[in-house]
Amino acid sequence: MYENEKIVSVLNKLEEKIISDGKVLEGDVLKVDSFLNHRIDVEILRWMGEEFRRRFDGVKIDKILTVEASGIAIASSAALCFGVPLLFAKKSPSVNVTGDKLFSKVYSFTHKCWNTIYVSAEYLSKGEKILIVDDFLASGSALEGLVDLVSQAGAEVVGIGIAVEKSFQDGGKKIRENGHRLESLAIVESMDSKTGEIVFRHPRIIIS
Repeated sequence: MYENEKIVSVLNKLEEKIISDGKVLEGDVLKVDSFLNHRIDVEILRWMGEEFRRRFDGVKIDKILTVEASGIAIASSAALCFGVPLLFAKKSPSVNVTGDKLFSKVYSFTHKCWNTIYVSAEYLSKGEKILIVDDFLASGSALEGLVDLVSQAGAEVVGIGIAVEKSFQDGGKKIRENGHRLESLAIVESMDSKTGEIVFRHPRIIIS
């Protein structure tokens, strides 16, 4: 590096929003319900959909798959940008879902419990190219469950898009080691509930 050059870190829009409005709670919990998974900032939502579209440009995608409930809004934005249908896995029994179903068990880091998720078999077809989109990646259990549903249907996962990945937990590592293309819009390397500090992993740019 030349003497008059320096390395700077550039935050994207989601990272900036997390810094300004997110809160770090005890137990490795990142609270973003003021703009992402309770009250929703639609501008951030639109940016995320467009960013997933940019990152997976050129990839054939027939359908986007997520799990209720927090992933639905983000996946809807992505589906709109890709111009494809959105399918979400349900957690609760529903009388209006009839016919054959595909099931998988997932563990919720947030709620500390196991859930059985399912989709109607008629909406996930053999040979389809599926992009999985979700809000958080921690242990990776939810993603593994969604991948399992796609596998049961004979479809193919062509990519996984995540809003916020916690890289200090092992979910992202497992997903990548399994050969999946994983694109996370914000990767949190560390966070401190006492100081509120959040450290992101992202490209650093050399400027002069």
